[in-house]
Amino acid sequence: MDIRDPAVKWLLESEDPSIHYLTLTDVLGKPSDSREVLAAKNQIPNGPIVKTLLSGQRADGGFGVHPYQKWTGAHWRLVSLIELGIPLGFRPAVKATNLVLKWLLSESHLGNVPKINGRYRRCASQEGNALAVCSRLGLAEDPRVVKLADSLVEWQWPDGGWNCDRRPEADHSSVNESLSTLWGLVEYQRATKDREFLKPIEGASDFFLQHHLFRSDHTGEIIHPRMVELHYPLYWHCDILQELTILSRAGKLDDPRTKEALDIVEKKRGRDGLWHADNYYWSMRRTPSTKTKLSVSSVEVVNWGRKGPNKMITLNALRTLKNSGQLKLG
Repeated sequence: MDIRDPAVKWLLESEDPSIHYLTLTDVLGKPSDSREVLAAKNQIPNGPIVKTLLSGQRADGGFGVHPYQKWTGAHWRLVSLIELGIPLGFRPAVKATNLVLKWLLSESHLGNVPKINGRYRRCASQEGNALAVCSRLGLAEDPRVVKLADSLVEWQWPDGGWNCDRRPEADHSSVNESLSTLWGLVEYQRATKDREFLKPIEGASDFFLQHHLFRSDHTGEIIHPRMVELHYPLYWHCDILQELTILSRAGKLDDPRTKEALDIVEKKRGRDGLWHADNYYWSMRRTPSTKTKLSVSSVEVVNWGRKGPNKMITLNALRTLKNSGQLKLG
């Protein structure tokens, strides 16, 4: 890609080292040992977004709320930290994983995974996100993380996905529950090199590809209007750009069934050469006070960009379009 491209130029001008680093490596393909890349990488822990996500961390690694509290709990902060490229073994993040794993592997949690009509009913995106986070942090060999990975394979439905719908007649996986789960398995397999996980990854990838990422496999209609909108962060939701991002990590962008989604993302590029959020799933605290209660659902601690172009959406759009071969500049 060309450094003169308006989107590339805009991202490189970011004051956040995570954005700068990921643009250099994932978009421009700069060598990991180059001086410029190393300089940006070394500054990631001190970046403004990373520091905001870690603000208020307590001695136990948490943030004073349940790990799954939307969106201020450790579970969600960890996903964001990983996407910002924090380094392997980053201590504050590793510390936060302990609370997440304790929650996900508790007897009460594991005891609430019923098997109905031959299918485990589980909101597997929770384990999927945690598995991806732990794998990226260098914890893939931890017995607790191995347990997450093995459980996800055991809970996988025949169509390749996962679902928590407890209605006996429900026999089709959920795109929302399956996307983060696929990501978790991809990161785990990448970290462990365990080829036993290639088959479940293939099945989960094919689940999305059979739907051309956003269409019903029965009617061809769009599954939900929000799936063809762009958002960041996605949390447990699903849209075409996030699907393309995860399928890229799974090595599946060359499948022709991704083409329609890629075309939609490319056409959403603004006249300024950047990508903007179509919608969002979060709200900001109404006061800048650090003592503001974080118990309100869907409140964020980071302003990811509600107006104007969005850096993470622009970054992910460039990544996927480049990796697919659809966007060639320079």
